[in-house]
Amino acid sequence: MTTNDPLAQLLQSVLHQDIPLTRDMGVEVISWQDHQLRLHLPLAQNINHKSTLFGGSLYCGAVLAGWGWLYLRLKEAGIDDGHIVIQDGQIQYPLPVKRDGVAICDAPDDASWDKFLKMYQRRGMARLALKTRIVAEGSDEPAVEFVGQYVLHR
Repeated sequence: MTTNDPLAQLLQSVLHQDIPLTRDMGVEVISWQDHQLRLHLPLAQNINHKSTLFGGSLYCGAVLAGWGWLYLRLKEAGIDDGHIVIQDGQIQYPLPVKRDGVAICDAPDDASWDKFLKMYQRRGMARLALKTRIVAEGSDEPAVEFVGQYVLHR
């Protein structure tokens, strides 16, 4: 499942070294292309009593996709002096995930990203809302919709 992209491989290492839970969950970076991050969430390691992906694992996967997106985007921007934390998250679970899941985080609009960067450069702290969706592998229909407020601080 892992990719050959050096930044994606870096994120894979960071997740497994700095957030050990991701190893137990079997989280893998699928791809980092066109400012879209895709993470693999295997059913086997995250199964619940209904034979679907556990809600806590889905929440964690959604948070990690946003965190990973911001981590990679900051690396591309040459910013490596900050710490990323999740401040708030809102999630909806419209469908059960009966197969492996794919957590997908797309880029916010350019204006939001530019405002985030300027605020960080000026104040040493900035907030950015990122949207993540999780789909069952092989599907495009969102089974999970998440909006997280991430904070970057020095």
